[in-house]
Amino acid sequence: MHRRQFLLGSFAAAAGATALRGAAAALKFGHRQANMVDDPGPAVFDLAKQIHGLSGVELQVYFKGTTLCDQPTLAAYQRAAERTGLTIPSLAGVWPPGATLLQPTAEENLLNAIRAAESVHATTILAACFEQNCPNMDREQSYGPVVALLQKVSGAARDAGVTIGMETSNAPADDRKLIDLVDRPSVRVYYDLDNVERYAHIGEAVPGIALLKGRIRQVHLKNEDRLLEEPGRVNWANAVKGLAAMGYTGWFVFETSHSGPQQCIDSTQKNIVFVTRHYAP
Repeated sequence: MHRRQFLLGSFAAAAGATALRGAAAALKFGHRQANMVDDPGPAVFDLAKQIHGLSGVELQVYFKGTTLCDQPTLAAYQRAAERTGLTIPSLAGVWPPGATLLQPTAEENLLNAIRAAESVHATTILAACFEQNCPNMDREQSYGPVVALLQKVSGAARDAGVTIGMETSNAPADDRKLIDLVDRPSVRVYYDLDNVERYAHIGEAVPGIALLKGRIRQVHLKNEDRLLEEPGRVNWANAVKGLAAMGYTGWFVFETSHSGPQQCIDSTQKNIVFVTRHYAP
């Protein structure tokens, strides 16, 4: 090999490595609290701190008898986040036991979650609604009250700097319809590709990325107890490439299952490498 060819090859390899590192630096990875630990409490941040490349923890508003609506509990989590230098990008678990999006208490529950998010500087709350608790987008009498509710609380979310991310059991086309009917910048989709396939919208998860362009606030990543690179309901390599092509720059939040703390650390680090590799140009 001539010296010039060698140098060009070396420069190309270095540029590729730099691009990968740049992509890694740009991507934001978090993990859902409820999938990291069995017990509530600020110690989840100490575990998260051990995971290279992880920069945030998605907390639960309600988690095993505790709630962020309790000021001392919320303050303890906030101190732990500050102590470890980690972010709280979002709050999940916004419904207390027995509550759902379709019940009369939903407005109060969402407003409580918005206030908690503002207090810990989280910018997203996840409002989950599945199966019988999810609006039927073919029936206006089902989705109409949900649209009105989300429009009503969207102002409080906007003023708090919070976006409501809707995670549903509907198909991507129905998620798009819901967001477009609400028509508020502070209401978007919290996209869980695995759920799309799990709830029988077979083959729609990855194409749904393009369909929901401009409407995805945040993304959950999971493959049950397997690595993302292993076979599952979603082709995660294609999914990450699709998100990159769409220009998605939001948080990637893992919702994977783990057998223990060390396995959580090891598998999450491998999954971060996997996502970074497939997101890089």
